[in-house]
Amino acid sequence: MHADRPPSHARVKLVPEGIDVGGHVVPLFAAAVHYWRLEPGDWRRALDATRSLGFRLIDVYVPWSVHEVGPGAFDFGKLADERDVAAFIQLIGELGLHCILRPGPHINAELTGFGLPERVIWDADCQARSPQGNPVVLPVPPLAFPVPSYASETFHSEVARWFAAVGAELSRFVYPQGPIVLCQIDNEGALYFRDGVYDQDWHPDSLRKYRRFMQSRYEKVSALRRAHRDDHVTFARLEPPKRFDARHADELAPHLDWAEWQEQMLADSFALMREHLAAAGFGSLPTSHNLPLSEGATPLDPERVGKVVDLVGLDYYHGASAPQRTEIARRTSELSERCAARGHSAFACELGAGFPPFFPPLTERDNAFSVLTALAYGLRGFNAYMVVERDRWIGAPIDPRGKIRPSAEAWRKLIAALERTRFAELRREAAVHIVVPRSFRRLSRVCHAFGPLSPALFQILGGGAQEACFEDELGLGASVVIETERFARQLEHALEQARIPWALVGGDLLEHSLSRARWVVVASTGGIEPELLATVRRAWKKGAALSLGPYLPDRDAALQAMSDPPTPPKGARTVPALLGLGAESMAEVVAAAQKSLDLPVVAAAPGELLSTVHVDAQGVARVLFVINPSAWAAEATVPAAGARVAVDALDGARFEAHHGSFGLPVSGRSVRMLELTH
Repeated sequence: MHADRPPSHARVKLVPEGIDVGGHVVPLFAAAVHYWRLEPGDWRRALDATRSLGFRLIDVYVPWSVHEVGPGAFDFGKLADERDVAAFIQLIGELGLHCILRPGPHINAELTGFGLPERVIWDADCQARSPQGNPVVLPVPPLAFPVPSYASETFHSEVARWFAAVGAELSRFVYPQGPIVLCQIDNEGALYFRDGVYDQDWHPDSLRKYRRFMQSRYEKVSALRRAHRDDHVTFARLEPPKRFDARHADELAPHLDWAEWQEQMLADSFALMREHLAAAGFGSLPTSHNLPLSEGATPLDPERVGKVVDLVGLDYYHGASAPQRTEIARRTSELSERCAARGHSAFACELGAGFPPFFPPLTERDNAFSVLTALAYGLRGFNAYMVVERDRWIGAPIDPRGKIRPSAEAWRKLIAALERTRFAELRREAAVHIVVPRSFRRLSRVCHAFGPLSPALFQILGGGAQEACFEDELGLGASVVIETERFARQLEHALEQARIPWALVGGDLLEHSLSRARWVVVASTGGIEPELLATVRRAWKKGAALSLGPYLPDRDAALQAMSDPPTPPKGARTVPALLGLGAESMAEVVAAAQKSLDLPVVAAAPGELLSTVHVDAQGVARVLFVINPSAWAAEATVPAAGARVAVDALDGARFEAHHGSFGLPVSGRSVRMLELTH
């Protein structure tokens, strides 16, 4: 046994069903409680009420700006009782609960400055820089502030000092000595939502690291000059583009390189923060990070983040509507497959229970629709944010004194149902995987046409490349970003019309998709990562059911011409090697694939309804979801999946199968979770 490794009974590790704490698996049902915003005399009542709802973990932010009382000086309860985070965490342990620790440095939490001390955000050496060298300001209520640079060495030195202070106070509560079992690194690390490719970061430390990154990528200056079409550039003098000025695809390399550097910068920053946390005494714990809404339009690359963080989760703040149902399906199916590939439980690091006052209101119906739809598409655990009310928040199920509100009953019933059905052990099988390469996400960011408005904003509002990207053809004969997204949407729509379960999957998981899905479709702009193309070629050679569309790649991920473009395989195949655009032809292709590959169908009627089935290890259907994203109530008919009886897991309504189907009412903008008995 290694001297620095705890014995197996004292370890914490992530598992498909949740988190293994010393040999006991705990489902990831967490609740956010902000100790510093409550009266210490109310802490126990608030935690007791939270535990009574079935939550197993308490999500605890530790705000730097609250605890720092002077430069490098911290108060953890001597000056103000509400800052006694050690007493709060000790109480969590006494009540038999576990703790997710989130010390930042960025926590947001609707705090002014997102929980960062004023002296840090106003330190010029810490500030992210615009192309003109100015501080990058986030215009957020209640007060705009300059955001830190993820590349700044000065900022990371300050973070190390903050983490050391947290460790001196709280590392004694790391399991098995205490209840802390998971530690989050930073929060929603999308460059503080100033995430446009040309927003930031021209900080001197970022530019220095960018040049090193580019030297590692190209190795020889001659290769750099060819890619950037500049006979005079050197690694030492390389400058990133300050605006989108490419007129042809051959000129995209500098822009895509800069966008990729932003992805790498964030991953490198998280890795450094993890080192600081380990030095502070938290190194034995698994780590997490939460990707924000519309994460695919940000520089957060799940593959890169996943190399330095153990559990990559999502935030959910969605309303009840058809477009939001689609967005939840895309986000959650990708998260679910990513976690399955890593042997983890798909986790919502934040899932709305209420809303901040400067956001559009989210009703109890919105929150219920969001969590049940996410569970329907593969979510297995969540952190309800916020469970206990506090300032700058509306609609939590428990008030600040620990009194349980009527809205809490829905959470109690849901957690009881998830425990009763052993839901974390079930799986949703997606027969078709739509693989979206990172190069497509990157190109979409580069081609975003609306300047300072974040691409993520368009996704939050239900848009995407079709609504937000330049329509310029860049010498390719079409706007390939727009056409590729249109292709993916047409395929999604055709699959849903045919009632065939599908999942969206990142390009780095292509091998995983080939091992799990019956049909894999790779969305291609005509440019693709070499390693991804190599996998495609191998799969075609083996006769795998893999299609590309709408373009056959003849360029690499930087849109530079390939010397050896692929040739689609010839001869009879179960599915076409290359798919084109066109809604009618897509429906025909899906119908043909369903027949040749015997793709499963999970039907629901009438047409506006959708359903998902979750099976156990033996493939027996145990839970069925029926989703009605429309505003109108409907009488649903869904296949019984071999079951005799279905019982609504939340309201107890019982339905008998007739001729292999269940008939049941479903209210508008709601989801039913049914327990199946065979």
